[in-house]
Amino acid sequence: MRMAAIYARVSSEQQREENTIASQTASLIEFAKGHNLEVPEEWVFEDEGYSGATLERPGLERVRDLAAEGQIQVVLAYAPDRLSRKYAYQILLIEEFARHGVETRFVKAPQGDSAEDQLLVQFQEMIAEYERAQILERSRRGKRHRAHSGEISVMSGAPYGYRYMRKTDEAPAAYVVHDAEARVVRRVYEMYTVQGLSIGEITRRINARFSASRRAIRRAERRWPPEYKRFLTLWKGSRPRHPHSEIAKYA
Repeated sequence: MRMAAIYARVSSEQQREENTIASQTASLIEFAKGHNLEVPEEWVFEDEGYSGATLERPGLERVRDLAAEGQIQVVLAYAPDRLSRKYAYQILLIEEFARHGVETRFVKAPQGDSAEDQLLVQFQEMIAEYERAQILERSRRGKRHRAHSGEISVMSGAPYGYRYMRKTDEAPAAYVVHDAEARVVRRVYEMYTVQGLSIGEITRRINARFSASRRAIRRAERRWPPEYKRFLTLWKGSRPRHPHSEIAKYA
C-alpha cells in the first residue's frame, strides 16, 4: 500500500462557513480508501482562508516537505485549482512532486473541456513520461557503473563453474570458482580451442563420461550434469573475456 498525503484548500470566508473544506477532505479520504492508499491522520493538510494565487501556505509547504523527504508516494487534491489558481503554479507543483517520485492525483481530474484543462493534462502526461525515462536512464547508468567496477549482478544464478558468494559487511558479492566444475570447463576449453573438436564431438565425449546431476558433481566431483548441451552451446560463442575463461587461470 502506497503512502499518501491529502491537501485541501478554501480561500473565502463564505467557503469556510459552507464547510466545503470538510467535504473536500471527506471525498479525498474516500478516494484514498478506494485506491488502496494509506493516509495517516497527521498527513491530512487543510489551508483555510488562503488564496490559491500564492504558494506560501502552511499546509502546502508541509506536503512539499514530505515529498522532498521521500515519505510519500502520492499527493491527493480535490481538483487542480485546489493546488493553485494559477496554471503555471499547478504545473510547477506537479513537476516538483514528480521529481521526488511522487504522483499527483485529483478526485475531479481535468476532463479536457477547456484549453487550459487539456494543457494541464498534457503537462501531467509529459512529466510522468519524462520521470519514467529518467528512472530507466539512472538505472541503466547505475548497472553499467557497477559492471565496470567489477560488482556482481545476480540474475538467475552463478554461471556454471562458479558459486555465488553473498555480499557481507567486509566484502562485496563475488563469484568463486568451483573446483570440480572448473575441471570440466578447462577440459571443454582444451577440446574446443586446442584439439579443435566440434561441439557435437565434445558433447559425445563428455556425455560418454558424465551423466549425473550438478549436485552430484558438487558432492562427489565425478560426473557431468544434464545441462551440458546448454553449457556447450553457450561456450561455442565465448571469447577470451567470457567469464568461464577466467577458470583457465586455475589450470
